Amino acid sequence: MALNKTTTSSQGFEAVNAYHRVEGMYLITNQSMTFRVRAYKDVAFPAFADNGYYCAYDINGENPIKQAYEYLKTLPEFANATDC
Repeated sequence: MALNKTTTSSQGFEAVNAYHRVEGMYLITNQSMTFRVRAYKDVAFPAFADNGYYCAYDINGENPIKQAYEYLKTLPEFANATDC
């Protein structure tokens, strides 16, 4: 599970259909979680971007990774992202 979207790196290059993957998830309580989203131009190479996120966690809902992706889709920066 991951998201594809065009992303501009902090170095200024544009990565079309960059692969964004949730990694480093940590459940803080049974109601919240943090995780990292790393962006890759190609999964065979190191990530070119790494950002942290915090959101609510529903212990009775889908698995935490799926919840993280669903949360990302609510954010403006992932509005045009597609599942991959």
